[in-house]
Amino acid sequence: MATQRHLTIADICDDLGISRRTFHEWKAKGRAPRCIKLPNGDIRIRRTEYDRWLEEREEAAA
Repeated sequence: MATQRHLTIADICDDLGISRRTFHEWKAKGRAPRCIKLPNGDIRIRRTEYDRWLEEREEAAA
């Protein structure tokens, strides 16, 4: 995944190998990385937030 400041849901789903539906289920349950809702309704995730979220999952799995 190219280094970007903000990621789309598609970027996250591609990186994790999950469906958009799974991402939205995680988001509804509070298990997805923190999202930013843009005025047009699109959602973005800060790269730093995604990296932090992944590290938490890795630590929990260890």
